[in-house]
Amino acid sequence: MNYTIKTAETDVYLTLLQLAEKYPVANEWLAQLPNWLATVKDKSRYAHAPFYQSLIERLPVVDNAQVDLNQPCITAAFDWQESEYKQTHALLKRLMPWRKGGFLLGRDDRQIHIDTEWRSDWKWDRVLPHISPLHGKRVLDVGGGSGYHGWRMAGAGASTVIVIDPSCLFYHQFMAIRHFVRDADRNDFGRNRVHYVPVPLEALPNPSLTSGQAGLFHTVFSMGVLYHRASPFEHLEQLYHQLAKGGELVLETLVIEGDATSVLVPSERYAQMNNVYFIPSVAALSLWLYKVGFVEVRCVDVDVTSTDEQRKTDWMDYQSLSDFLDPNDSSKTIEGYQRPTRAVMIAKRP
Repeated sequence: MNYTIKTAETDVYLTLLQLAEKYPVANEWLAQLPNWLATVKDKSRYAHAPFYQSLIERLPVVDNAQVDLNQPCITAAFDWQESEYKQTHALLKRLMPWRKGGFLLGRDDRQIHIDTEWRSDWKWDRVLPHISPLHGKRVLDVGGGSGYHGWRMAGAGASTVIVIDPSCLFYHQFMAIRHFVRDADRNDFGRNRVHYVPVPLEALPNPSLTSGQAGLFHTVFSMGVLYHRASPFEHLEQLYHQLAKGGELVLETLVIEGDATSVLVPSERYAQMNNVYFIPSVAALSLWLYKVGFVEVRCVDVDVTSTDEQRKTDWMDYQSLSDFLDPNDSSKTIEGYQRPTRAVMIAKRP
C-alpha cells in the first residue's frame, strides 16, 4: 500500500500554513480543510469513495520518473515491470470516465496513454498566449476536473496552484496522477506546486466578507463552469473575491451569437446536458463582468468545439459531442440550438 493521498493532503495543509504567515485568509482555509477532506471520503455521501481510495493505494511505487508538465499529455516516463504496467492499466480503467487530459505514464511499449474525452491541451493552447505570465504566481483553478490544467499551470511556472472541484471521482483521478508525478513539481518553498481541494467555489472563504481583504490568488481560472451555474452573477462575484487586487480572471465558457441583450436559456437540455442554465453572447458576458466590478474586460478567443477536441475514447466510452449534434445539420445541437461555441474572456480586479 502507498500513502499518496495522505502525503498530498499533508502537503496542501503545509502549503496553506506557509501562506497563512503572510495572508490571514489562508487561516480560514485551514480551519475548514479537515472537513473538506473528510467529506470527499464519506461513504454515506459518495458510495464509491472507499473503492476509489483503494485503487490509488494499490498503484505500484515507481522511481526516477521523468516528469514533463509542458507537453500536450502530462507525462511521467519511467520503467516498470510488465505486471506493474498491466496492474496499473486495470486500476486506472476503474476510474473511468476520464474527461480532462490526457496523460502518459511509463515508457515505450509499457506506456499507458489515458486518452481523455477532451483534448484539453487544445483549450490550453488557446488560453496561454493571452494571459499574464504565471511564473511565481498563486493560481486557483475552479472546476478543474482531473487536474490536467492545474498541472499545465505549474508547468508554466506558477508557484502554487489549487485545483477545486467537488467530484469524488475527479479527486481520485488527480491523486492517481499525483502518485506518478510524486514531488517532481516542487516549488522554491519546498512544497508541491499543484494541490487539490475537493470543494465547490461557493464553499471557499470570502475574504471580503470575513476580513475585508482581497483574495489570495494572482490568477483565477474558471473554464467550462459558468453555464452550469443557476446564478451566473453569484459565480462571477465569487471569482472576483478570490482574486488579489490587480489579479486576473481567465473565464472560458459557452457563448452564442448576438448583442448585449442576447442570452440563451435552454428550455430543457442543451447538447444533452440538463444542467445548462444561461449561455450569453460575448457582448452580454462582457457586460456581466463589468457589472460585477471587473475592468479591462476583453474576449481573446472564440472557438467552435469540434468532434476532434471532444470525443468518445477508450477511456471515456459514453456518448460525446458527435452524439449531441443534429445528425442533419452539425451547426446545431440535437435540440436545435447553436452548436457549442466557447469564448475565452480575460478581466482584471481593480
